Amino acid sequence: MHGVGGPLQVEDLSETYPILDAFIDAAEEAGYPKNPDYNGPTQEGFGYYQVTQKGGRRYSVSRAFLDPIRGRANLKVETDAFARDVIFEGNKALGINYTVHGFPRAARARKEVILCAGAIQSPQILELSGVGQPELLREHGIDVRHELAGVGENHQDHYISRMAWKVKQPVTLNETTRGLSLLTEGLKLLFQGKGALTMPAGIAHGFVKTRPELETPDVQYHCAHASFADPHKRILHDFPGMSLGPCQLRPESRGTVHILSDDHRDRPAIKPNFLKEELDRETHVAGLKIARDILERPALDAYRDVEFVPGPDCRTDDELLDHARRVGGTVYHPVGTCKMGNDPMAVVDDRLRVHGIGGLRVVDASVMPRLVSGNTNAPVIMIAEKAADMIKKDAR
Repeated sequence: MHGVGGPLQVEDLSETYPILDAFIDAAEEAGYPKNPDYNGPTQEGFGYYQVTQKGGRRYSVSRAFLDPIRGRANLKVETDAFARDVIFEGNKALGINYTVHGFPRAARARKEVILCAGAIQSPQILELSGVGQPELLREHGIDVRHELAGVGENHQDHYISRMAWKVKQPVTLNETTRGLSLLTEGLKLLFQGKGALTMPAGIAHGFVKTRPELETPDVQYHCAHASFADPHKRILHDFPGMSLGPCQLRPESRGTVHILSDDHRDRPAIKPNFLKEELDRETHVAGLKIARDILERPALDAYRDVEFVPGPDCRTDDELLDHARRVGGTVYHPVGTCKMGNDPMAVVDDRLRVHGIGGLRVVDASVMPRLVSGNTNAPVIMIAEKAADMIKKDAR
């Protein structure tokens, strides 16, 4: 995770691994610099990821921002609550209707309603409240309160497709996270704050340019000395393996997030349209080729055995693209569905106030007009910090 200032604890990974050191050396052999701090002067290069951890455990925004103030008299945290829609009087937001275990409740605001449901559910709640595209709202029996064509549009996300290699030595997480070794790793976490159980999904990083004319990297790599039999369930292979996956940092493809019914309990339809644009397809294929070039470098000879995903028979651009489409998926960085701006597709203004609606702001990743060139965790925290300052200033 990219680091931020303030109360969040940001540290480098407390451990390094010879096989990942060799991977970083292999990238250098391929012509890419080592870079221990991609949040520093330059992003380009390879090294270990920085993480939002303390003592080997994830230091979440809940721990950093919420836990220290839970005792405040003016704070009430209600769990198991499911936002239904915004309460309006005319075109002014007054509160939120929500349910707890199916029972209806309402929260009223003295000043403003702040919608922070993320890039998937913030547009969903707006549409359920009658704010969005009139034709879509009427299709689901929702009265149109305010027309905003951009609600649920402009969806962007990072897309990754992994390659995997068998490893000659039993030095990967595939072995250390099963059987008695897993017990050992649990003890290391408990008593030392170290070990396999402190590792993020991507342990070593890389940022590269796929075209020389680019000013900044356009592909990010996640490397782990682990390989997944089922990446969605995080089930590892029963033999030593390592994986490397590229994702395009600034995709051109745009998707949508829209409601499928007037029931707040129904999931919205997410259509990411990954790899729709030709530039995205070309960039992703280039990222796969660079990954293969790095893994074939001499620095990894002591560890690398054979590539088995997608395998040596997958060589042409069309074959690599087919692989990316078959095995790829989201990095869970959705943004843009309530974008900030003043154009006809903008949903909020530069103070995050919903256009045409009083007393309502959106404060989450959905307001980003474009996807950032890295992880979205720190930028969303920055948006929240800036929004808090604006809310207080406007209230005065």
